[in-house]
Amino acid sequence: MEEPIPVTRPVDHGVTKLLPDVDRDRAWLLTVDGAPQSYVDLDEPAHLEFEYAQRLGHVLDTAGAPGRPLDVLHLGGGALTLPRYLAATRPGSRQQVVEADRALLALVTEHLPLPDGADITVHGADARAWLESAPPASVDILVADVFGGSRVPAHLTSLAYARAAERVLRPGGLYAANLADGAPFAFLRSQLATFSAVFPELAMIAEPAVLRGRRFGNAVLVASHEPIDIVSLSRRTAADAFPARVEHGPALRAFIGDAAPVRDEDAVASPEPPAGAFSVG
Repeated sequence: MEEPIPVTRPVDHGVTKLLPDVDRDRAWLLTVDGAPQSYVDLDEPAHLEFEYAQRLGHVLDTAGAPGRPLDVLHLGGGALTLPRYLAATRPGSRQQVVEADRALLALVTEHLPLPDGADITVHGADARAWLESAPPASVDILVADVFGGSRVPAHLTSLAYARAAERVLRPGGLYAANLADGAPFAFLRSQLATFSAVFPELAMIAEPAVLRGRRFGNAVLVASHEPIDIVSLSRRTAADAFPARVEHGPALRAFIGDAAPVRDEDAVASPEPPAGAFSVG
């Protein structure tokens, strides 16, 4: 067999590299401007390498009956890791993926083909613009994993954005987002406050070291109008190689403290990771 060759290509928002994993056949790491973005194993699409992706996978796994097909909207595409995962774990799911970087989408679909029969449609568009024009009550789950480089764009952090996300969800639907922050958590607390103003049920998944302020890292926000399956999420995240904690209820409200919902005019991008910090999106 020919040895896989790394691919380097300029895309709309930087320089992308596809790097083969020497330990797994047909597995690839996607980086943008040197920052890890996605990991895909074409032979094992249910394999999630990054911790934040595993946690989003747990949210998908605990939504509805096991194996039941879902209608899912993904904001942010990367290497289409989670759409591939859902196609493998919930066959028959209908998925829309919105990615602003059209050149990145072209690279990924050229070199990392989607599985045969997967109902995954990709769109080159701005995430919020797409969301605001999408049909109301049209999806079961909305997954937001949008990073411009290593930062969540400001226009995807406001109360107006949260309301747009709520509008496309069906009753009982789930919103899940990959975020990144470090102590004193001004950004993360503001995002929790923003979504708590729209959704009555809220949870956050993160490693204890991140929550204690020992390092910068990823956190997954989960929001819904219906109770979130905290027990199942807690069990799954505790069993990960790097166990995480699910914060909810009074503990989460204490974490939010006096943070206020973010208005469009006050919105800012998530903080730049410190030098040497590793967060992915």
